Amino acid sequence: MSGERDLARLLASLAPALDPEPYVFVGGLDVVPPGIMPLATFREAEGLSLVVAVSMWAATGRPASAPYARLTMMVHSSLEAVGMTAAIADALTERNISANVVAAYHHDHIFVPWDRRQEAMEAIKALAEAASWGPATDKERL
Repeated sequence: MSGERDLARLLASLAPALDPEPYVFVGGLDVVPPGIMPLATFREAEGLSLVVAVSMWAATGRPASAPYARLTMMVHSSLEAVGMTAAIADALTERNISANVVAAYHHDHIFVPWDRRQEAMEAIKALAEAASWGPATDKERL
């Protein structure tokens, strides 16, 4: 399995990147509508769920979730890594920001409410910065 597994290195190397495109979640579909190129798909018991760009989905006239921002953790994380998602969720929870995680082969993608995207970026960058300092005490850092 490729990718980083060490939690300290993962957190210090998160390097979140904000996608400028807003996305929506849609669900309960039988098939992907013609002309739609989803970012992600997942088959649930209730039907096909998609993550798709707002600009693309708007043309269908069909209902969707509120818009979300995609934050890509640029570190190449292993699918077997333990704790990274929990640490990010904790950092966002402290700011009362919801997080929807999609783990792909190379990177983890966190979807947060569009209007909270900058605050979410700040929270994750702060997490990475704190992790890069290591286990030293605040006194030792000064």
